[in-house]
Amino acid sequence: MGTMAEAGGGVVVVSPKPSKGFTSKAVDWLEKVIVKLMYDSSQPHHWLFGNFAPVQEETPPCKDLPVIGHLPECLNGEFVRVGPNPKFAPVAGYHWFDGDGMIHGLRIKDGKATYLSRYIKTSRLEQEEFFGGAKFMKIGDLKGMFGLLMVTVQMLRTKLKVLDLSYGQGTGNTALIYHHGKLLALSEGDKPYAIKVLEDGDLQTLGLMDYDKRLSHAFTAHPKVDPVSGEMFTFGYSQAPPFVTYRVISKDGVMNDPVPITVPESIMMHDFAVTENYAIFMDLPLYFRPKEMVKGKKLIFTFDATKKARFGILPRYAKNELQIKWFELPNCFIFHNANAWEQGDEVVLITCRLQNPDLDMVGGGVKEKLDNFTNELKSSVTVIDAKTMSPDPVAVVPIPHRVPYGFHAFFVTEEQIKEQANF
Repeated sequence: MGTMAEAGGGVVVVSPKPSKGFTSKAVDWLEKVIVKLMYDSSQPHHWLFGNFAPVQEETPPCKDLPVIGHLPECLNGEFVRVGPNPKFAPVAGYHWFDGDGMIHGLRIKDGKATYLSRYIKTSRLEQEEFFGGAKFMKIGDLKGMFGLLMVTVQMLRTKLKVLDLSYGQGTGNTALIYHHGKLLALSEGDKPYAIKVLEDGDLQTLGLMDYDKRLSHAFTAHPKVDPVSGEMFTFGYSQAPPFVTYRVISKDGVMNDPVPITVPESIMMHDFAVTENYAIFMDLPLYFRPKEMVKGKKLIFTFDATKKARFGILPRYAKNELQIKWFELPNCFIFHNANAWEQGDEVVLITCRLQNPDLDMVGGGVKEKLDNFTNELKSSVTVIDAKTMSPDPVAVVPIPHRVPYGFHAFFVTEEQIKEQANF
């Protein structure tokens, strides 16, 4: 197993120790047999068509890009957007959530623009680069009996030390946030990765955040930073009790003690919300149910339309869950919240509800649209005036390479770039 080396500031240098040899080849052979006998290879990978398709290479900083209009001085900084970009072809199934995290950045300074793209150097990516191919189990594999067998293959690779899970197996492909002098790349099944933004806009993966060994569980892709106190509020969910754990991180990067939150069974809790005095948790019926995966040939996360949905409101500095109050609402699922605040004795949450969500949602209609894409796709960054929301852009910056569809973006200010320069 890998030996943990601290880089300071709660950052662990990622140095996994996978192993090749007879054992690795034997497990590869077993996997090939399972895939050949049980996987329908005629099924297209919808999430790899059109502009979902990955770009093949990273792009080092491309300076002095053409700008249509003007980039105002207040935009000095870097616009960064993260998303899935699988480096290696999948062995079998693939879901959009599976791809290796790649950050696309537009460095803006004094009216000039620089574009670049970099992989987040996760333990998962480093190990697959070591083998020269995909080795980690994918969400897209987790259907039916085939999914159970692919879980078994993953467990074999781990137990036989073919793969090293000392540094987790996340992708960092979902969201970005800045806290305590570090840009963090996030995926909710793992700990955050710390990213350094260089003066020219280039990006360097520093390592995995464990907050001086105080973080031992997964970390949401959507933590909240209080702009007044500088604190960060976060949680993680898991497949074993406690299914949800709440954390508060000080403005100085010190993680407080865990606060377990009781929910009846393992769920997907993608987001939460924070107000001046409260944290809001969402216990929604998208369940982790391996048995239903096998019996019903479904993805391992299953929405149960017969169950109630509910919100839990907890004082945000609570030391335990004793003060949490739960409120039921009609059955739904929520990926993202837009805002939350307190109004008198009420807590208001603006959110995006889904009825009967299906994580395996790409159907025939979408497939037809994806098939109609060509290789002539082009990308650009558009700057609009947020005060007026005028349809006429302030600036448009054509990007020299295609940028695939991704998830969430963030703007790193010039002050933040300077703050983290010495880390």
